[in-house]
Amino acid sequence: MDLLLESGRAPSDVLVITTGEPHPWAAHELSFGEASYWAQHDARDDVFYADAAVADRAASRPVVVVAVNGGSDAAAATALPLALTRAGALLIVCGDPQQINSVLGAGV
Repeated sequence: MDLLLESGRAPSDVLVITTGEPHPWAAHELSFGEASYWAQHDARDDVFYADAAVADRAASRPVVVVAVNGGSDAAAATALPLALTRAGALLIVCGDPQQINSVLGAGV
């Protein structure tokens, strides 16, 4: 994330999707309720972190980062194509290359 921001990307340009454990920011914000959490998404003031299970609700952003950080292969298989449709300019996939290749059925 630091490299993206240091390269000139605005925080509001970035959507991060996790397939396993939620990002600590998302877990914290969800503790205030779904309405507050999604209001921050709609405000587009900062990086937004979403679990793969609800990522289809997230709007497109110039940069989408997918953290394949656990979860089922099905979660990754759903998140990766969705992320591609949400990424306006740049898609970054982080995780175990073997798992990612297995899920996609291709070499990345």
